[in-house]
Amino acid sequence: MFIAFIILSIITLFSALMVIFENKPAYSIFYLILCFFSIAGHYILLSAEFLALVQIIVYAGAVMVLFLFVLMMLNLNKEDEEQISIKKRLIYVISGGGLLMVLLTLFKGDGTILLQNASPHVSGTFGTVKSVGLVLFQDYMIPFELTSILFISAMVGAVILGKKHSND
Repeated sequence: MFIAFIILSIITLFSALMVIFENKPAYSIFYLILCFFSIAGHYILLSAEFLALVQIIVYAGAVMVLFLFVLMMLNLNKEDEEQISIKKRLIYVISGGGLLMVLLTLFKGDGTILLQNASPHVSGTFGTVKSVGLVLFQDYMIPFELTSILFISAMVGAVILGKKHSND
């Protein structure tokens, strides 16, 4: 078990580093898929088979297909790249800084995440498919649906970005 953990950890770290340092975006996506599979292996070692299955289906399957689809639509070429203006860079920095501020407000001074109504007691059905489904579709129905709207708007944005602009 320990040897499997070490091997999976080495694969995860190697593939995560290759995602960052790979020059070609398609290869970077394939390394990310390998990283997701190795993380699913970690879940299996922790006896969290449901999370491993969700990791493979959702991340290594659906999300990576979307990444490849967007990559093929954008057709990234170095010579077609336009320079980013100072105004856009300022907007990007402000947006990233705002996100950083939101993330930092989640943490207390001792480094723990602020949780509301956190219960230290775990029931016997914790982590089962039924309990996850009940919580997801009863307690978090609105955020779940808002997330789906966010994904649809991201896909529309990717189509608009990928569309060739013609100057007729």
